[in-house]
Amino acid sequence: MPGVKSKLTAIKIISEVSADVSSFPTSKHLCSWAGLTPQNNESAGKKKSVRISKAGCYIKPLLVQCGLAAMRSKGNPEVANRYLNLKKRRGHKKAIIAVARMLMTAIYHVLKENVVYDANLYSHYNLLPSSKEITLEQALFLIKRQGYKLKSAV
Repeated sequence: MPGVKSKLTAIKIISEVSADVSSFPTSKHLCSWAGLTPQNNESAGKKKSVRISKAGCYIKPLLVQCGLAAMRSKGNPEVANRYLNLKKRRGHKKAIIAVARMLMTAIYHVLKENVVYDANLYSHYNLLPSSKEITLEQALFLIKRQGYKLKSAV
């Protein structure tokens, strides 16, 4: 696994999650249990909080450290590319939580299906979007959203 290089880290992850992940129906349930998904606190049409939950106070920092280690290592370009793509748009903290969630999903599938981690499953993060064309209206909307005022060219 990327980022999980020492036996102690693997032992900590397995002691928190358990080697039998059958109690979690999907990887999303495990990520939610670990506190890596945003809360959905809404009442009367008003959103209260969309921060990640306080759950997983032991495993969340461990996965963040594993994500940072995986991102910095040369042998895991899929993790580094995912981090860099998200960091441009969302910032460091949200990007590293997304990488930690990606690692937790990979851990879930490794434990559930009893297979070795396969980096090729995440190779689509290395590809650039196939289409970068937008309409004139979409371009104007993006420019206005950035705070620019448009003048008509005469």
